[in-house]
Amino acid sequence: MQASGPTLETDRLILRPPCLDDLEPWHRMMQDVDVARFIGGVSSRSQVWRMLMSMAGSWTLNGYAMFSVIEKASGRWVGRVGPWMPAEWPGTEVGWGLAREAWGKGYAVESAAASMDFVVDHLGWTDIIHCVDDENLPSAKVAERLGSKPREMAAMPAPYQDQPVRLWGQTADEWRANRKR
Repeated sequence: MQASGPTLETDRLILRPPCLDDLEPWHRMMQDVDVARFIGGVSSRSQVWRMLMSMAGSWTLNGYAMFSVIEKASGRWVGRVGPWMPAEWPGTEVGWGLAREAWGKGYAVESAAASMDFVVDHLGWTDIIHCVDDENLPSAKVAERLGSKPREMAAMPAPYQDQPVRLWGQTADEWRANRKR
């Protein structure tokens, strides 16, 4: 069973709300120290289950959450990308986290761009941020490729309050202008 919500397609990817079949690949992703480092840290299967349920619950109660990203060519789950704004979050975020095998293929930019279209066109968000640790240079490059600019440092809510992040962002009007290029 899949959480209710839209399915988006790009040239190479399908973005859909999460389903229980995503638990095992998501858990594998969150077991990789390098992958998990900037997205909450290495997590147990039960912690990943709660992450998946949080996303499914947000789709139900808020009408948005991160999408599961499926590679069209293989049908594999390769990460989660999209809108996220839990309580006390520093703003309306489009974030990304991809499994190592999906790195270096342009999937983060491709899926984040589709998600940014979704939040601007369907959710009416007027500002989009990305929470990026200053040490996470690949994510900063993704934010930059999306047309976002570095903003101020921000504190994350508990339990991540000891992990300050740089906010990258742009307005919906800036995104509309950027995506026309």
